[in-house]
Amino acid sequence: MEKIMMKGNEALAEGAIRAGCRFFAGYPITPQNEVPEYMSRRMPEVDGVFLQAESEVSAINMVYGAGGAGCRAMTSSSSPGISLKQEGISYIACAQVPCVIVNVARGGPGLGGLTSSQADYFQATKGGGHGDYRLIVFSPGTVQEMVDLIGLAFDKADEYRNPAMILSDAIMGQMMEPVVLPEMRDLQQINKPWATTGMKNRGQNLINSLGLLPEDLVRINQELQEKYKRIEANEVRYAVEDVDDADLVLVAYGTSSRIARSAMGLARKEGKKVGLLRPITLWPFPKQPLADLAAAGKRFLVVEMSVGQMVEDVILAVNDRSKVDFFGVPNGAVPTVRQVYNRIMEIL
Repeated sequence: MEKIMMKGNEALAEGAIRAGCRFFAGYPITPQNEVPEYMSRRMPEVDGVFLQAESEVSAINMVYGAGGAGCRAMTSSSSPGISLKQEGISYIACAQVPCVIVNVARGGPGLGGLTSSQADYFQATKGGGHGDYRLIVFSPGTVQEMVDLIGLAFDKADEYRNPAMILSDAIMGQMMEPVVLPEMRDLQQINKPWATTGMKNRGQNLINSLGLLPEDLVRINQELQEKYKRIEANEVRYAVEDVDDADLVLVAYGTSSRIARSAMGLARKEGKKVGLLRPITLWPFPKQPLADLAAAGKRFLVVEMSVGQMVEDVILAVNDRSKVDFFGVPNGAVPTVRQVYNRIMEIL
């Protein structure tokens, strides 16, 4: 199959279209603007709908409606814009409407800056909005994974009737790499009997997130929690490199995993036994693989482009079986390979 050079944001958008996305609503914010720009050109070519909403709040509620009607629907934004979408995301999760949300994360807090960041991990994996809900969260580590994981995100969103998120960042969105694009998907066989497509020889479908009676709200939350247990049991994804003989296992995702891999290579050349575990799903998180490595006597170094968020999930997974060290940089900075290498050497 032919490889072509594509920017991360544009590869993700093309991957979404080839996965069957036919509705996109968004609002401009750097560094994700290539996604709506690309969608605005390509959607009419595939008989899809592109809407530049008047705000991020409008965009997420348009996705709520399109997803509820059975369409593969998507929105994208960057960190402050995702914050504005949180109420709508909570509604969508409770109503069990599948959709995909893309966060090309930038620095914060507040207005922050345009530099890359991983400080939206808590927001993505711990809910972000109100109530007990979860998103299925994927973290691409290459431009090829931007393509591959957006397709998987749509599939899993439909399978579980749950919103899925791609948590990218400014570097992943702006960098160019060779990619192989999948064929266009035929979605005629995807059955959504719950969708609000009009009462055609069937009963009424109702999509709602309201439970005024306590027993109704309890039932809704119990259904959601049972679904999340199934997702945790079946959808954990991660990649490991050189962990079998490692004395120290680096844990990193996205852009940080690329930096950590290069630092690991330098350490290996010095004879240091260093490995890498890269979470591909941030939720569900690969807790058991980390627990197994801890039980085998491995020590850990978590590398993040934040002052420390994923490290808390690593500590919980390891559960005092082993030492967990941390190396992170504040928002606005990107760690260098040499900095991570130096931290590895300090530990070892």
